[in-house]
Amino acid sequence: MTAQNKDGQAAGAGQAASLIHDPHRVERAAGDLRRGVPIFITAPSTGGSVIAVAAETMRNETLRALIADAGTEARLILTHARAATLKIPLYTPEIVSVHIPPEAGAEAIRAIADPTADLDNPLKGPFVTDRAAPPEGAAASLKLAKLAGLLPATLVFQPGDEIAAKLAQVEGLSQVSAIAIRAYEADTAKGFQLVTRARVPLAGAESCELVVFRPRDGGPEHYAIVIGVKTSASLATPGPVLARLHSECFTGDLLGSLKCDCGDQLRGAVAAIAAAGGGVLLYLAQEGRGIGMMNKMRAYRLQDEGFDTIEANMRLGFEPDERLYDIAARMLGRLGYRSVRLMTNNPEKIRALEAAGITVAERVPHHFPENVHNQAYLKAKSERGGHLA
Repeated sequence: MTAQNKDGQAAGAGQAASLIHDPHRVERAAGDLRRGVPIFITAPSTGGSVIAVAAETMRNETLRALIADAGTEARLILTHARAATLKIPLYTPEIVSVHIPPEAGAEAIRAIADPTADLDNPLKGPFVTDRAAPPEGAAASLKLAKLAGLLPATLVFQPGDEIAAKLAQVEGLSQVSAIAIRAYEADTAKGFQLVTRARVPLAGAESCELVVFRPRDGGPEHYAIVIGVKTSASLATPGPVLARLHSECFTGDLLGSLKCDCGDQLRGAVAAIAAAGGGVLLYLAQEGRGIGMMNKMRAYRLQDEGFDTIEANMRLGFEPDERLYDIAARMLGRLGYRSVRLMTNNPEKIRALEAAGITVAERVPHHFPENVHNQAYLKAKSERGGHLA
């Protein structure tokens, strides 16, 4: 493996190989954001290095210390989706940089970042925003907050590379490059490993094997449920194999929530694959369309206020769907498949798999009856999310 330096570039002659690689640095930094600890995001080639802390987990004492030590004003970084909700002018591409007065506390900043607090804190602004593009590290900090399962809102300071590096060294802050953060998801998919597999008979699918995958950086596991007799024609490689990509849903899959159709889709897929003689169900760790369990619950709360599932995600600062399917393609490839008959109503899954090198030979519709609790959810998926009939 080629050694890399802290800026994500290949190490040159005379440079020692690092024991900690970029994906590990990203994981460490994401963990610190979750704990309310500041991090140092480097982008020296563009002068865009920043000290960043997550708005959601930041404490007042951390904020005061950063203001004192950085010697520069704070900026709250938000996505366009969240900024538009707050009627903040979108002067800069993709993200906005909002001036934060020195006297503002952590709770006041959180109230700007968290839409579930909008009704409790209706009088926000007026906001002063930068018209110049935010530093490279600022955009990377929002990406890292998403990877950490947090609201995409960060407070950043740009004291200059020398001061920031000294502060990071003195305080022992995690350091990670903006390049490494941007490349993290692609790097994770490339390094996906099949760890182990074992027979797990299921109700209605007794001939079944569970295959466990894990990225090299130690991130969340994903699972393949291989149903059918291994030697059957239904499971012959390279396919096409009957397949379903199912994103985990704690509320629907485990609790039987009526608010979505996920539990029905999971159990229905197992039954349909078994009835067809065999196939593969990929169970992907992408809760809440990739925004995580806590943010999914925030989205549910916004839905109770009258917003549909897409509007709720965007008010939180996310895209309507944050899921990626490179990992799914990698899992299928490790199982020996290059072609699938895909059980889905979502055209994005088809596009994403094919872009990742998996041929979708056929789309197999996958519908279940609605109920009074999920009618609006299914309508939004169909009319606004482009799901197929």
